[in-house]
Amino acid sequence: MISANNVTLRIGKKALFEDVNIKFTEGNCYGLIGANGAGKSTFLKILSGELEPTKGEISMTPGQRLSFLQQDHFKYDTYPVLDTVIMGNARLYEIMQEKDAIYAKPDFSEEDGIQAGRLEEEFANMNGWEAESDAAVLLNGLGVPSELHYNLMGDLNGSLKVKVLLAQALFGNPDILLLDEPTNHLDLDAIAWLEEFLINFNNTVIVVSHDRYFLNKVCTHIADIDYAKIQLYAGNYDFWYESSQLLIKQMKEANRKKEEKIKELQEFIQRFSANASKSKQATSRKRALEKIELDEIKPSSRKYPYIDFRPNREIGNEVLTVEHISKTIDGVKVLDDVSFILNHDDKVAFVGSNELAKTTLFKILTGELEPDSGHYKWGVTTSQAYFPKDSTAEFDRDDTIVEWLTGYSEIKEVTYVRGFLGRMLFAGDDGVKKVRVLSGGEKVRCLLSKMMISGANCLILDEPTDHLDMESITALNNGLIKFPGVILFSCRDHQFVQTTANRIMEIVNGQLIDKITTYDEYLESDEMARKRQIIVSDTEE
Repeated sequence: MISANNVTLRIGKKALFEDVNIKFTEGNCYGLIGANGAGKSTFLKILSGELEPTKGEISMTPGQRLSFLQQDHFKYDTYPVLDTVIMGNARLYEIMQEKDAIYAKPDFSEEDGIQAGRLEEEFANMNGWEAESDAAVLLNGLGVPSELHYNLMGDLNGSLKVKVLLAQALFGNPDILLLDEPTNHLDLDAIAWLEEFLINFNNTVIVVSHDRYFLNKVCTHIADIDYAKIQLYAGNYDFWYESSQLLIKQMKEANRKKEEKIKELQEFIQRFSANASKSKQATSRKRALEKIELDEIKPSSRKYPYIDFRPNREIGNEVLTVEHISKTIDGVKVLDDVSFILNHDDKVAFVGSNELAKTTLFKILTGELEPDSGHYKWGVTTSQAYFPKDSTAEFDRDDTIVEWLTGYSEIKEVTYVRGFLGRMLFAGDDGVKKVRVLSGGEKVRCLLSKMMISGANCLILDEPTDHLDMESITALNNGLIKFPGVILFSCRDHQFVQTTANRIMEIVNGQLIDKITTYDEYLESDEMARKRQIIVSDTEE
């Protein structure tokens, strides 16, 4: 168990948290939610001891071990992958190092033997002999192949490093597990594995995530941060949303009844206060009136952007034809004879762990890359807007936000452009901010503004939910659901894919699996599993 007792954190004059009291108990998974800037990650740092509160304290059951997901992706670059995972249990790793140092001594003494015996006993009690195999199970489950387990962390790419650090946090059955955005940079297969792990995890979990499906799957409770307080709700994310909306509705209804009563009492007092025979009744009603207090209903600090893609032109029947496209990158054939035809009502989700293949195909279809062989053709009625995974070059300039977006707008009037920025929560002076200093989330909202202002009828989006808060993800999800054009997208958010796509494509070892179905049906499909196995088997042979 871990609890916060009267915790306050002030940053300058602003109170990020004010007298927070909350208890996290064993056997439960708590989803920590709140608007951007509410302090979710900061609160995890307070719980982990990385950050000291201004007032109050964090208490934990004596003898329990706390583990948290490291955010520094370069911290372990000089260590092997397996060692990095085992470091999740600091004491166990320390024992292993001490043992190795003693046994490596050229002048092994009797005292060394006694110390080694103590360490061996403690090592065995901590299941140290299973440490490497346990670490390997976690790595394999998250999609880190066995051949990389003895490589240095510095040799891995960013997404693999994230998986190793997650395995480190999960290693050794910690009593309290703190996870800050654990699904970031994970493919959907790895997220599904993590969901099952946490569902079967019997200790305390506190997790920050923008993935609604993930929170619904794993959480037993929701801790909602708003107005420097944390309110605890039993149930998953959907239950929290329904409960919070119901509570506001009930408070408004109670206030309505109180207001009617206030009006009734005021009318009686006004009518009979000068009447001697009714003066006692009027006085009694004055006392009753003074006792009525309306409930204070604060609107949530959450802000939802308004995302609405409106095509300038209706799309025709001929949308996109892709024929026999192949592409090799750094000696690896990421696309191998890929062919498909898009229909005018297709919303296609590209899923699976091969992110390079998806990004490469999107770049070819938008003209950024040339295929090694094969070709594609967009229909004459189509126009495309592209959301790239890496937008660094897009914002490497000194333009303000308004100047940047005006450059992509046919209508150059400032009020017209600012209207699109306002929908994406850029208000007032935000428009004069330089684009090169924007945060990740602000850049995403700028790119979505660019796509809206384009009036395109074919949208291509490569991981658009990265860096977005839950409110923006919800708004984008709803905007794509009602979009009347064609969509090709990749996304790690299960609910986003399930509710948006009517067609699923997956590239396995360069080859395409293509099914007109929902994502949930695709995952349950025996045919999909067989096709993936056939492709893998053929490649191995």
